[in-house]
Amino acid sequence: MKSLLLSFLLLIIRIAAYAHLGSLEGRVTDAASGLPLRGVSVQLAGTGKATLTNELGQYRFSELVASAYKLEFSYIGYAPHIQEVTVTDELTTKVQTKMTVAPVMLSTVTVSGLKAHDQQLISSLDIRLRPVTNSQEILRIVPGLFIGQHAGGGKAEQIFLRGFDIDHGTDIRLSLDGMPVNMVSHAHGQGYADLHFVIPELVETVNFKKGPYTTDIGNFTTAGWANLKTKTTLDNSFIKLEGGQFGTFRAVGGLDLLRRKDKNQSAYLASEYSYSDSYFDNPQNFKRFNLQGKYHGHLSANTNLTVTGSTFWSKWNHSGQIPNRAVASGLTGFFGSVDPTEGGQTSRTNFNAETVTVTSSGYTLKNQLFYSNYHFELYSNFTFFLKDSINGDQIRQKEMRDLFGYQGSIARTNYVGNVALISTAGLQYRQDLTRGTELSHTKNRTETLERQQYGKINELNASAYLDEVIQFSDRFSANAGIRFDYFRNQYEDLLLTPAAKRRSTSAIISPKLNLYYTANPGLQLYLNSGKSFHSNDTRVVVADNGRKTLPPAYGFDAGTIFKPFPKLLVNAAAWYLWLAQEFVYVGDEGVVEPSGKTRRYGLDLSIRYELTRHLYADLDLNAAKPRTIGVEAGQDYLPLAPTLTSVGGLSLRNAGAWSGSLRYRYMGTRPANEDNSIVAKGYFVNDLQLNYTRPSYALGLSVQNLFNTRWKETQFATESRLRGETASVEEIHFTPGTPLAAKLSFTYFLK
Repeated sequence: MKSLLLSFLLLIIRIAAYAHLGSLEGRVTDAASGLPLRGVSVQLAGTGKATLTNELGQYRFSELVASAYKLEFSYIGYAPHIQEVTVTDELTTKVQTKMTVAPVMLSTVTVSGLKAHDQQLISSLDIRLRPVTNSQEILRIVPGLFIGQHAGGGKAEQIFLRGFDIDHGTDIRLSLDGMPVNMVSHAHGQGYADLHFVIPELVETVNFKKGPYTTDIGNFTTAGWANLKTKTTLDNSFIKLEGGQFGTFRAVGGLDLLRRKDKNQSAYLASEYSYSDSYFDNPQNFKRFNLQGKYHGHLSANTNLTVTGSTFWSKWNHSGQIPNRAVASGLTGFFGSVDPTEGGQTSRTNFNAETVTVTSSGYTLKNQLFYSNYHFELYSNFTFFLKDSINGDQIRQKEMRDLFGYQGSIARTNYVGNVALISTAGLQYRQDLTRGTELSHTKNRTETLERQQYGKINELNASAYLDEVIQFSDRFSANAGIRFDYFRNQYEDLLLTPAAKRRSTSAIISPKLNLYYTANPGLQLYLNSGKSFHSNDTRVVVADNGRKTLPPAYGFDAGTIFKPFPKLLVNAAAWYLWLAQEFVYVGDEGVVEPSGKTRRYGLDLSIRYELTRHLYADLDLNAAKPRTIGVEAGQDYLPLAPTLTSVGGLSLRNAGAWSGSLRYRYMGTRPANEDNSIVAKGYFVNDLQLNYTRPSYALGLSVQNLFNTRWKETQFATESRLRGETASVEEIHFTPGTPLAAKLSFTYFLK
């Protein structure tokens, strides 16, 4: 009885003590723009308590004994900040913190156990040390990702990553401010992802993850994903003019519409126009126009609204791919063309609205609506006179599309003792409606000889997911998630009389499990595992009644982020990926090319080193071994899959008015067909960027292929026949890479 009374008294005392404890609530904003900063690390010095700011820049500490405390704030790209506060019994102390932008110093960068699951140290450093200077550089921020252009500046680039020839996006999910970029069941190929509607000067961050390990991102994430985030506000209104070799001209401008009169809201309008004849013998006559507007404000004290609208149009000619024998025989030059009438035009208009609400009970609600109207028309000739010896083999791929959808989630952080549980549930919906999806045989880009495919596509993808991050301590955390995707595909064949509709449905479940251990602020170990998929083209899905149309991919990563020295940051990973099937719809032929089961494994290494206060070095080295499973050794190569790539360079920053970079990129020689009897030769190319910036203006010099290397940017093993040839030949067909090309820029900042 005495022990029971004693326990009861201790409980009463403890409850009374907690009743008198205070709490601390704060909000962190950018000192210049007044906008909230998400993901800021907040340490309550001497207590062992730490947290991260939410979407509205808010954080909270509860059950604090009345006392004076010291708050420590850290965030990449901002000066560390210390703030002293006093907590009073039974009261909530309110704190406002403004952080100022500061030069990046690797010595201040720490590996945080609190944000292990979405650690973006490499991309956060790169986007600040290597500013994006053109559309292609946007994707090159992802370590190990290579791109190649093979149809003029207007077509989406070919992408290579982790032993994948991804074509134009089949195995990587790309998005802009959360809005999907990849086009399902596209006229040119599955997952086609054209980022040319992005104005490079507006890109603020590039978040990415290699592998199928993220619960809230589904289709096309076999090799990984990347999300580009555009600026919420402009630092300054500006006008920028660029001019260079090969008839290249570009003008871009951004206008801060509110001029920071109200720091609770911002709005800007930006536009871009580009023209280039390019370095080909036949002028490219490339034209592109972009326009984007963005508004950010508060619907209430706890709800933010962001609305973005943009439109884009592009038209060009291109020289296509050239067979080696055409150059060797003198039929055409290295920068020439076999069919100079190739080319295309495309346009995309977007609307994107996002709201973020943090409720009084601690729930974070996100809602997003998006819509795109898209047009595409492309003329290509890959085989010349193989099929039609009189008119040639030129094709037209064309479509008009409406894409719309919704993404929503609800998240909350709960505590069980000292264990933090970050729970998220989400719903996603996307629908694509195409009109006049076409594949036709044409001549000289003016005459239609035969329609081979013509129809309408209606594709729906609905998804739901649950995700849980468990922070057992400031050192060890786990992430488990599960995702369900449902597809409904419909194709209406307009070549039949009467038109015929076929439908199919399919679904897939994708689990994820990720483990993280942070030994100290300089060492983190992680193990990622997960399942994902890439969908197949609707025209194939309905023909196969939905069978085997969502081939799963299973991936594993074992890696580390560590700082052996204060000014050296290393990210290394060993990875493995197994795919049940690699079949995709090939729009150039209107057929499916299955390649069976495949496996890939390899090593990724990224190093960032601060040589001096002003000079930074970076290196990315990526090795992969991609193979088909179940075929004879020596016949199991995956055509064009990269096996060894590397990028790196030196960046000059924080050196007064001067900044710049000297960079290289290397793609190793790789098999171009299944038995490695034809190879795509590697290349090593250097680029230079030099800038001089003053408060009211900036001058820039950009040099591509600094040492004028002759290289082949894209290569394919293709069977073709030239005019007059009696038999076809299979060999490398290539698009030449740019020769030395210099460009000057002048930017004027409007105060």
